[in-house]
Amino acid sequence: MIVNKNLEDLENSAVKLTITVGKDAVNKEYNDLLNKYAKTAHIKGFRKGKVPAKILEQKFGESIRGEATMNLMENSLKEAYEDVDKKPLPYSTPVLQEDDEEKIIELDNDFTFAVKYDTMPEVKVGEYKGVEIEVPVCKIGKKDVDRELEKIQDQNSTVVEKSEGTAEEGNIVNIDYCELDADGNEIENEKREDFVFTIGTGYNVFKLDNDVIGMAKDEEKVIDKDYPEDDTDTSLAGQKKKIKVKLNSIKVKELPALDDELAQDVNDEFKTLKDLKSSIKKDLTERANSILEQKKKQAVIDKILETTEITVPESMIQAEIDQSWNQFIGQSRMPEEQVTMILEAQGKTKKDMTDEWRPSAEKNVKTYLLTDKLVEMEKIEVSDEEVDEELKKQAEASGMEFEDAKNYFEQNGMTFYLKNDISNRKLYDLLLESAEIKEGEKKDYLDLMQN
Repeated sequence: MIVNKNLEDLENSAVKLTITVGKDAVNKEYNDLLNKYAKTAHIKGFRKGKVPAKILEQKFGESIRGEATMNLMENSLKEAYEDVDKKPLPYSTPVLQEDDEEKIIELDNDFTFAVKYDTMPEVKVGEYKGVEIEVPVCKIGKKDVDRELEKIQDQNSTVVEKSEGTAEEGNIVNIDYCELDADGNEIENEKREDFVFTIGTGYNVFKLDNDVIGMAKDEEKVIDKDYPEDDTDTSLAGQKKKIKVKLNSIKVKELPALDDELAQDVNDEFKTLKDLKSSIKKDLTERANSILEQKKKQAVIDKILETTEITVPESMIQAEIDQSWNQFIGQSRMPEEQVTMILEAQGKTKKDMTDEWRPSAEKNVKTYLLTDKLVEMEKIEVSDEEVDEELKKQAEASGMEFEDAKNYFEQNGMTFYLKNDISNRKLYDLLLESAEIKEGEKKDYLDLMQN
């Protein structure tokens, strides 16, 4: 069928594949279709299956040539992909060149057309052994442990009515509120009773935290609000509001004492407050070390990427962005339409978000391609025994039997990903073992976790 094909490299790991189909194949495809329709066509004045080919050509020749063109393109592409050096990516649909979109076969002539598609990019790895990286340092101190103790106190607190005094920051208040129009009349749709929030959290519609401070129980007042043009809440930005508020109740949290009894309430394993503090410090240290380990891995890959040449095709970046969007929708547990409506209320669109994600998506793709190439270069392999060992750990962590976990991974096609994780861990161990790791800036625990 194909008498000639040519592959031309383009920018961004794309190629142009030009195919020429021989005239014999062109004529055969057209005549086969003509004979097929001659047997089934219904044309007035002729019995079914007795329509002369010339009559059929006069009426439907253009359409038949169009169908023959599509068939030849499809079949010749399948043939070409079998032995072409650079194959299209699974998520890159070959696109006809603009000049060929209206092209149609001519009988007794060869037929030439061209498609453009993305291919797996070439990865030219730079220096990857003995690279120098810098990683921050984080040590858990007394203030970190104290902060966690305060959280535990809060979680074990009791809420009681404030016996006297006025509302203060940190108090839990119950209010009735209503927006008023220009004439001082209540706007029915902006009315709410028994609304509860903690002063200082900002968890209320009109940002009334500072306005209720100093109010006494059963006190009522009208609050004038003037929201700035750059207010973070776009529904309020630049507006003036009159809000009538009645304070129904004020409650406070009573915190338990920091003593051995609290430690025992948290967990029977703790006999003293000292035991609880030791456990907190151990947990925080493990979390910090986990983040620092991730930073080591990212630092060594970033360093290697600096001297590595990878031209990422657009389709790979878009596939990564699409996956991130789908995960974002899944985590929201809402229909996509509802998520986009919420974004619009915040002055954003799906495109705005995905454009923000583009740089990290491109970096992620480069990281995947680089690690795959390094695994190949270092000839890193994963044995069945190593897979089983990892499965045992995961089964134990999830409370499953080993065989059940193994069957689950195999039936859901997840064994490949497990092997990939193991090979990547072995690669990072190799890279970090040869790297020169220097201590970077000292970071507080909170800063480390936020980053």
